[in-house]
Amino acid sequence: MSIIDTEAALHEAHRDNHTHRDVNGGWLRPAVFGAMDGLVSNLALITGVAGGSVAPGTIVLTGLAGLAAGAFSMAAGEYTSVASQRELVQAELDVERRELRKHPKDEEKELAALYVSRGVEYGLAREVARQLSKDPEQALEIHAREELGIDPGDLPSPTVAAVSSFGSFALGALLPVLPYLLGATALWPALVLALLGLFLCGAVVAKVTARSWWFSGLRQLALGGAAAGVTYVLGNLFGTALG
Repeated sequence: MSIIDTEAALHEAHRDNHTHRDVNGGWLRPAVFGAMDGLVSNLALITGVAGGSVAPGTIVLTGLAGLAAGAFSMAAGEYTSVASQRELVQAELDVERRELRKHPKDEEKELAALYVSRGVEYGLAREVARQLSKDPEQALEIHAREELGIDPGDLPSPTVAAVSSFGSFALGALLPVLPYLLGATALWPALVLALLGLFLCGAVVAKVTARSWWFSGLRQLALGGAAAGVTYVLGNLFGTALG
């Protein structure tokens, strides 16, 4: 095998073993947050109502209403939040685009100075900046990454964020209601299923983070269990007082 073939093979092996997960796709955060929020909020809502000693039918209606209201609220909030962020980024890109058009030499010097500040030799930094500035769109992308810390071609999608948030919240919020829909009349099946779901969600999240699966799972279990316990006590107190 020639030296060129060997280098090509090594490069291919390095590329295959040095890939990164998508951390800026706009779907992971709303999906994770939506599922956790759906589980915790609807579990707390159901346990609070159940603490007031109401009929199972009332608990089902409360849970389904909480699912629908929460899912639509989450989706609308995520869409507005991500769309506003995207519009802000686009506005800043327009500012940079105008500066590149009106003062190309100044922007080129600015880019060279940035490379110099990072340890690149002055002459080399000037040459790199000059070559990168030949293409206006490439220059805009480089300036956006260096000055704003963003990739203009990889901005999060408001629609993806909204759909991810809606679906994950609805799925999470359905778990505490499911036992009642299947005929349960006591709270404990819903509590067990929801807490199991929280642990599993935490464990799954750990697969894309640096945390261990058991730590992440137990953390979500503890938080959800605490919320359910507090709302059950409050529901019991208020139910007794109103009764």
